Amino acid sequence: MKTILIKNARIVNEGQIFEGDILVENDIIKEISNSISAKSSDVKIIDAEGNYVIPGVIDDQVHFREPGLTQKATIETESKAAIAGGITSYIEMPNTNPQTTTIEALDEKFKIASETSYANYSFMFGGTNDNLEEILKVNPKEVAGLKLFLGSSTGNMLVDNPVVLEKIFSSTDMIISVHCEDEATIQANLEIYKKEYGDDIPMKLHPHIRSDKACYISSSKAIELAKKTGARLHVFHVSTALETKLFSKKIPLKDKKITAEVCVHHLWFSEEDYETKGTLIKWNPAVKSTKDREALWKALLDGRIDVLATDHAPHTFEEKNQVYTKAPSGGPLVQHALVAILEAHHKGKISLEKIVEKMCHNPAILFQIEKRGFIKEGYFADLVIVNLNQPWTVNKQNILYKCGWSPFEGTSFKSRVTHTILNGELVYENSKVSASKQGRRLTFNR
Repeated sequence: MKTILIKNARIVNEGQIFEGDILVENDIIKEISNSISAKSSDVKIIDAEGNYVIPGVIDDQVHFREPGLTQKATIETESKAAIAGGITSYIEMPNTNPQTTTIEALDEKFKIASETSYANYSFMFGGTNDNLEEILKVNPKEVAGLKLFLGSSTGNMLVDNPVVLEKIFSSTDMIISVHCEDEATIQANLEIYKKEYGDDIPMKLHPHIRSDKACYISSSKAIELAKKTGARLHVFHVSTALETKLFSKKIPLKDKKITAEVCVHHLWFSEEDYETKGTLIKWNPAVKSTKDREALWKALLDGRIDVLATDHAPHTFEEKNQVYTKAPSGGPLVQHALVAILEAHHKGKISLEKIVEKMCHNPAILFQIEKRGFIKEGYFADLVIVNLNQPWTVNKQNILYKCGWSPFEGTSFKSRVTHTILNGELVYENSKVSASKQGRRLTFNR
């Protein structure tokens, strides 16, 4: 039996912070108490004095690029970076090559992850204009949900046939997660600026091309369709003040049929950062105004936005350093998401309890993930120890992403992940990820 005893921890769980010890036996949290004594000399003791223990973060939206785009990233490299960032479970997106739009492609990704993933994993199945039959074959108990791109993004997975869209919404019990940007609006905006600048459009115009109007048109249509069909809808990466008005805080998450996610980069950056960061912060949807950013914070804190995630989507540095129309959108975030949000905590913007609610508890509730996302006896031992006063600076030497760069390069963070425990195994300590891959397939209470 493998046993870990965490002593003197400040435990953050279910809206409370309390001091205590956590006993882990094999892969399970065996006991949480004021004081626990080691029963034998074989017990691994971690003294967390002065530090906080939170549940492992569950990231509900990542792009790990495998198969087919492995020059950018792999399940192995990015899950390793996730562990270093305190993310113990992830849900990966279908716009790989081949796209995850057949059962065969889905099974192949599960096989790769079972052999190479450092963190716990599941996948979204991808919807297209012509794969409804495949969607209906998917067992909702075996995958996180269905992903639809209602605006083109990385890869060609745009679902733009309204008849097909309504059929999909009417035909599945799976959570439908959507990327909402109106393609016609984007293309019309793009043409205006291409006439003026050609391909070398200034980056500061990105949020004018992929505008708040483009986001709102698409999100409001998706929500209208969900209400009409009774579908269970989850709107990914909300990025505008306009969209926050579409969501409710009146009912508990477990009873919501329509939910929303915000991503770290939309809470950290604003359009003012394009001048220094350029295409490195080119995302879809675009990073927008400071007014939008403040509205997103407000909606996150008051319960209209339910989940805080990364949309981790790496590209090579060479790919990103091209002119506007050629530089792909997306950037790497899993290693730095938690410490970035902890900076907001240091500034008094968000409590530790609320961070844990939005990054750990709520993804588990929303996706009905079995025995993860909380620090509870009988739950899987996915735990992260955080020191809120151990400053460090992001640089090329400590970046673990395969792409080798980060939009946070040169940023100093006050907080540090010191330990990550996954399924009862100590997988990260002293800035080193264990060579042993302990990731498991997520299971669902459905």
